[in-house]
Amino acid sequence: MTSPASPLVVKVGGSLFDRVVPLLEIFREAGRPVLIVPGGGKFADLVRRLAVSDTAAHWMAIAGMEQFSWYIASHGVPAASTLTLPAEVTVFLPYCALRRVDPLPHSWNVTSDTIAAWVAKELSADLLLLKSVDGIHHHRRLLSRVEDRSFTSDEVDPTFIRFVFEHNLRARVVNGRHDDRVRRALRDEAVVGTLVDPRF
Repeated sequence: MTSPASPLVVKVGGSLFDRVVPLLEIFREAGRPVLIVPGGGKFADLVRRLAVSDTAAHWMAIAGMEQFSWYIASHGVPAASTLTLPAEVTVFLPYCALRRVDPLPHSWNVTSDTIAAWVAKELSADLLLLKSVDGIHHHRRLLSRVEDRSFTSDEVDPTFIRFVFEHNLRARVVNGRHDDRVRRALRDEAVVGTLVDPRF
């Protein structure tokens, strides 16, 4: 188990746009260094409606994540365009970093979920995915844990689980609309949600 004082990568899903201020308060309260990776949200949804190539859509959607980053930064959070472990609550600006190395396929099978997992891999950090769902489900049943790298779910992008297993990451999917769950996850305590961890 990782120390609750160690840096954590936290993806804030685009559906949590209205929750940015309370989530930032919770992150600051936790006293844990957090690197926020933003979802694409409404910015990426616009790209999905456009008839553009996969490559154009990939970079446009990442540019949409960057817009969400700046919205988060506007609430008094420092923004970082380089991949370094944060000393405090910091928001990541993904566009330039990803353009430099272009590490992921250009496909809607890769969204901000897998991008956040890539950030966690690069920083050797654990990952917390905050979404507007309770976790990953199978036949409407909430899974406490995913143990199969080939498992797919509508709640995360199609590449995410395989990427986590391939790179031996530890990731949790938690509902960001429940303050108590977010607090427990930041303390690395047991919480309602789904753990994706190949290292069991």
